[in-house]
Amino acid sequence: MSSDSRLSRAYENAKLIEFDDSSKFILFSDCHRGDNSFADDFANNRNIYFHALKFYYTEGFEYFELGDGDELWENIHFESIFEAHKNVFQLLRQFHLENRLHMLWGNHDMVYKDEDYVKKNLSSYYEPIDDKDKELFEGIKYHEAIILKHKATDQEVFLTHGHQADWWNYTFWRCGRFLVRVLWKPLQVWGIADPTSPAKNYKELIKLERRIKKWILKNDLKVTIVGHTHRPRFPEPGDIPFFNDGSCVHPRSITGIEIENGNISLIKWQINTTDDGTLRVVRILLEGPQKLQDYSAEK
Repeated sequence: MSSDSRLSRAYENAKLIEFDDSSKFILFSDCHRGDNSFADDFANNRNIYFHALKFYYTEGFEYFELGDGDELWENIHFESIFEAHKNVFQLLRQFHLENRLHMLWGNHDMVYKDEDYVKKNLSSYYEPIDDKDKELFEGIKYHEAIILKHKATDQEVFLTHGHQADWWNYTFWRCGRFLVRVLWKPLQVWGIADPTSPAKNYKELIKLERRIKKWILKNDLKVTIVGHTHRPRFPEPGDIPFFNDGSCVHPRSITGIEIENGNISLIKWQINTTDDGTLRVVRILLEGPQKLQDYSAEK
């Protein structure tokens, strides 16, 4: 099956969510939450991420995670990830309880396409203090893709991880997981990057982006937002509407995409130093806000 076919299948089977100009969405991907070991790339940015997540929860945003939220190639069990970042998952649970949590699976957490696996591992957790199981993400469902459809204009925004355009990481993800788990995780501690990852292989990244753009051109220039490559993208109106929210494992920062008041923006959260030497987590606007309607093919 070609990348074009995989993307089309993801679109055809996508979950549909309607929205309007009062909707407030935050899109993150590629958190790669790990076990807090030296190989856990998320650990460096967890305080930045948690602060941003609290902001979006308080401000009434809905949270969309576009795949690779949990690092289940390097880590065998979700339990070790949960214990390492328990505060993050408890806050995500609050989004879930208010129907504001929308989760997609990517290649590094592709096991979540199995509903039985999700139910067994994510529905509850054991709390040793109380000596009993407690609910976590009861009833949660992971999807390959989501379509946001505007109630007034019918404009669609297609959300997916993007590894559908990466034949190795989609079709042979089990092989990739094996190599990472037994070979690249130990080498990562010494600074040796995984060459199978498009985020660390520029030539593969360009090929992957070209395939997704080709699919967008064949499908009425649908606004498409992905992750996977870790490279943020924010096109100008009139260009191919191909967005990428970046990742949460950039050096000392995380990036994401906000959709609010009918606008779309690329943002970054990072730690800044004030004049008096205080460290603060701040939100920085990188691109936008731009009207989503400006990317309509019918405009």
